Amino acid sequence: MASKKLLIIGFVWPEPKSSAAGSRMMQLIEAFKAGSYEITFASACVQTKQAFDLDSIGVSPIRITLNDSSFDLFVKTLNPDVVLFDRFMTEEQFGWRVAEQCPKALRILDTEDLHALRKGRQQALKDNYEFDRAYLFNNTAKREIASIYRSDLSLIISEIEMNLLKTEFKIDPDLLCYLPFMLETIKGAWINALPKFNERQDFISIGNFLHDPNYDAILFLKESIWPLIRKELPQAEMHVYGAYLSQKVKQLHNEKERFLIKGFTNDANHVMQRARVCLAPLRFGAGLKGKLIDAMQNGTPSVMTSIAAEGMFGKLKANGFIEDNSSMLAAKAIQLYTDEILWNEKQQFGFETINKRFSNVKYRHKVLQDVNKAIREIDIRRQHNFIGQLLQYQTLQSTKFMSKWIEEKNKN
Repeated sequence: MASKKLLIIGFVWPEPKSSAAGSRMMQLIEAFKAGSYEITFASACVQTKQAFDLDSIGVSPIRITLNDSSFDLFVKTLNPDVVLFDRFMTEEQFGWRVAEQCPKALRILDTEDLHALRKGRQQALKDNYEFDRAYLFNNTAKREIASIYRSDLSLIISEIEMNLLKTEFKIDPDLLCYLPFMLETIKGAWINALPKFNERQDFISIGNFLHDPNYDAILFLKESIWPLIRKELPQAEMHVYGAYLSQKVKQLHNEKERFLIKGFTNDANHVMQRARVCLAPLRFGAGLKGKLIDAMQNGTPSVMTSIAAEGMFGKLKANGFIEDNSSMLAAKAIQLYTDEILWNEKQQFGFETINKRFSNVKYRHKVLQDVNKAIREIDIRRQHNFIGQLLQYQTLQSTKFMSKWIEEKNKN
């Protein structure tokens, strides 16, 4: 029996060393490879030096062009069984072309996180108001929910977001598939080899600086949290790592205050294992936080906000403390940094979370099962999703002619 073909249309090329989104994409690729899919990865984005070498794992990389009918011939010739859109913006740009050229292909949306939730929280923080439905039902939500309806199946990374889509937006659960990070089990040999409490020092924070929540968190950390920690622990240092270091981030570097902007690291595991405590004071955001996964995998307890912890622990205990005001975040960070017994206890909670909530074996099997079921039932699914049909019809017309107008304009 011939392998099924999967086309992934990436918003960007995967950069697993730069962002959680990059790691997530590589996990999806590995899951479909385990299901014997023949994979092509296409993107209109320019590749950076951090981009993963897809050829090295047997995935065909293809450069495509926005608002260009060359994509139509490409996708029709490839004739994929499944097309996966990386974020709703990609589905907006290419979904109508896929529907027109390959109507039998199953269309999957990987939301990465709910952009509408992140944008709404960001605006509420800016306005200094409590986040509510008025902030959630924003213009991004209208685009994102439309994209979910136009797709045959949407992959949702957080249980919180699954619940939000079903209760607030009334999305049919059959259109959604809960798929968190898919991670290898942490074994005893790995745990025993990790540096112990007394072999570690300093605090760490890590995250892609192009991501607005990360930049805001570093500002909050420097201005409101770190001065309180430094007062009690004057010898400790704050090490801040992340890809795409901008000038405004570099300006936060202050050796006198021991607040050190380190920039991109090629090995997140190494720097995380050297640190004693990870700080994640995110004030807005969505999805699951890769920095907390890095911390738990490397035995580094964390102090985090409720936004950072959202969807991560379920009914299990956190690998540290969850607080939302600067004084409590600082107090818990100091406590965790100085109490070895407490530190060891929180470290074990992190290992337990990874092993019980993010099994790659369990969720690889689940996503392949759900996708194959959706392929078999594609006609019935589409009949039941009338809103999706309606949006597909309307979008096909409006987006199609706008794109064709842009294409003609680009020729002149």
